[in-house]
Amino acid sequence: MVAPKSPFISPHWPFDIRRLPFYYGWLIWVFSTLGIIASIPGQTMGMAVFTDHLIEALHLSRTQLSMAYLIGTVASSLFLTRAGRWYDQLGGRLTIALASGGLATMILFISVTDSLAVSFGGSAVISFLLITLGYFGVRFFGQGVLTSASINVLLVWFEKRRGLMSSARGVFVSFGFSIAPLALAWLISSGGWHEALWTLAILCLVFAGLAVVFLRDNPQSCGVLVDGHTHEDQVPEANLQPSATLDQARRTPIFWLATLSLGMHSLLGTAVTFHIVSVFAEAGRSQTEAFAYFFPTAVFATTTNLLCGWLSDKRSLKPFMIIMLSGFLAAATGLLNLQHDWGYAALVVGFGIGGGIWSLVSNLVFIRNFGPLHLGEITGLCTSIMVFASAIGPALFSLGFDYFGSYAAAQWACIVAILLLIAFTMLTPQHAPNAMGKPLWQHKVG
Repeated sequence: MVAPKSPFISPHWPFDIRRLPFYYGWLIWVFSTLGIIASIPGQTMGMAVFTDHLIEALHLSRTQLSMAYLIGTVASSLFLTRAGRWYDQLGGRLTIALASGGLATMILFISVTDSLAVSFGGSAVISFLLITLGYFGVRFFGQGVLTSASINVLLVWFEKRRGLMSSARGVFVSFGFSIAPLALAWLISSGGWHEALWTLAILCLVFAGLAVVFLRDNPQSCGVLVDGHTHEDQVPEANLQPSATLDQARRTPIFWLATLSLGMHSLLGTAVTFHIVSVFAEAGRSQTEAFAYFFPTAVFATTTNLLCGWLSDKRSLKPFMIIMLSGFLAAATGLLNLQHDWGYAALVVGFGIGGGIWSLVSNLVFIRNFGPLHLGEITGLCTSIMVFASAIGPALFSLGFDYFGSYAAAQWACIVAILLLIAFTMLTPQHAPNAMGKPLWQHKVG
């Protein structure tokens, strides 16, 4: 069973992909990559560039703006499981187009929040409510729906090379995310923060239009077979397997193991990014060192992602999960000892390796164990929990610092949580059944 085709757009409009001289999955890979990059305005590092400008324009304190971001993010996470159900019903083509259009609308809304605040009296309460609504919108449509749908739409087009294709996409996504803050800062310096937001909104609208024209939900609805097989070939086994529902999936240990592990990365990674300068200053390190940390981490993440993506297509995911969590443990330990050179190295290598495998696991674990039919709803719940974790991570570190005068308490809490997840992973039997009665850690769907 495979994901249904969209009931609103013919898979053969405006052209029949069967007439093309190449397998269309390669173009889906391009749009999957662009879709994740298009979500940048809804990501933490995308909005962070506008923080100081919004503080000045809305006359809010940094704490007030941070609380607006927290509330908007948490609120958006509550609706992502339902959004995943929309993906299953509408298909990736329409969902990605609508999410990109919704993201553009909310970007435009944020660009006029200062004017709207003045129109409604200009009080801090009005400014806070408006920017909270704006943050809710960009986080829901950007980090939530657009990212998840763009990831999922590729997975049904490849089976034998799914891990490798996901990892190759990760290289370009990592590059796009790494240069985004500099590109956004240049846009702001060139024309102003309002104009920068308008530019982003236009780009999202253009991508929405292109998605409607070029994206397709799955190969079967278009009359082709996964991986580019012809109809004379034997149908790949993955196309013959049933799929689990969300209710079935969340009754299995693998769902919660994967979701909590991926959520831990969101919590710890966002907390470190949000407080990066302060965390490094506590360890006696400069702001330059803090920002320089991202480059070597990205190098380790990209290299790990490519290598493990190639290896994962014929191997169980359990060893990768253990290595990923061990990387997070090394990073958290390094963070706790950041004043030492070995602590800095552990932070870079740990987050690099763990983050590289995180991308791989988030792409593969759900479709392998639960199939494609309800993938949107299943990954929607996971995304909801990850977005929620990304919201409470910075708050957890802030509260720990306020109460104990140091980030150490929050770091120790993360270490304990990671150790429990490692134990959970190692104690989960290699051949325990998944929701479809098949081996839990298999390397193929079904």
